[in-house]
Amino acid sequence: MTLPEPGRRVVVRYLLPSGQATDALGELLGADAETVVVDGKRGIERIAVAAIIAAKEVPPAPAPRARSGRDDQGPDAASSSGSG
Repeated sequence: MTLPEPGRRVVVRYLLPSGQATDALGELLGADAETVVVDGKRGIERIAVAAIIAAKEVPPAPAPRARSGRDDQGPDAASSSGSG
């Protein structure tokens, strides 16, 4: 298994003790002969190399979507025309 250099975004699929597979998605912090360390949404995950099924570099996370602001212009905003 070849991993990219630390600092890259990766996905690592590995087996839990129950035998079920799960993924760790995040920044690769480091790796050695026994452990791979990924910093993802669930925090820092230390994964035993023996449990890893697959691992690869993935593209950067998409930028967060901007809110449209439509909620600020509800029906009351259209009815207040300023006359009065």
